[in-house]
Formats: sequence, C-alpha cells, structure tokens
Amino acid sequence: MIALLPLSLMASEPAPDCDNAMTQMAMNQCAHQDYKAADAELNAQWKITAAEMKQRDASLGREYDSRPGYFETLLAAQRAWLAYRDNHCRNEGYFARGGSLEPLLVSGCLAQLTRARTAQLAELVETY
Repeated sequence: MIALLPLSLMASEPAPDCDNAMTQMAMNQCAHQDYKAADAELNAQWKITAAEMKQRDASLGREYDSRPGYFETLLAAQRAWLAYRDNHCRNEGYFARGGSLEPLLVSGCLAQLTRARTAQLAELVETY
C-alpha cells in the first residue's frame, strides 16, 4: 500500500501552469502536453490528407501505371517518418541521458518534428 502513496499524491496534484513552469517536473509535464497537442493536430491532418490521397487514387488511370498509388505511398512515407521521428528524438534526449532534462528534450523534439510533419501533410492536400 505504501508504494501506491506517491502515485495517489501525484494524481491529486493540480496540472502545472505551463506559462510559468518552475520545476523540472512541471517543465517535463508541459513539454509532454505540448507534444500530445501536436500529435492530435497531426492525427487530424492525417485523416484529411489520407482521404485526399484515396480520392486521387480513385481517379488514376491504372491501365498504364502500375506504380503504388497516392495513399499507399503516403502510408509508407508516414510509417518511415514515424520511425525516424521517434529515433531521432530519442537521440536528442541522450544529450541528458538518464537525467531529469531528458524527457523535456525528447518531448520538445517530438512536438517540433510533429508540427513540421503536420504542415507537410497539409501542403500535400493544397498541392493540387
């Protein structure tokens, strides 16, 4: 029962004021929240872009073109990008490997790259 005490205390603590985060723990939590917001934006844009690529696939003249379609290519790129992002940001965090700053570095990197990818996905829709 004693092992559960810190978790219950943490759960009852108010969310940090991310505009004035003063402790490393608060900064780490705020950076993680920022990444989660960026990830939600990415997921929303993904749905729009994926739908557009599927629509483009429907209009392809496949009798002369056997290459992968728009959506299949986008999906492969997204999967590769996710692996790149996660590993790149893990490496960025290694600057403070094992320290209390590591989660902040990783979350900040994830948020930055995720927002950049969201913009790229939006550009694909606007291209045509």
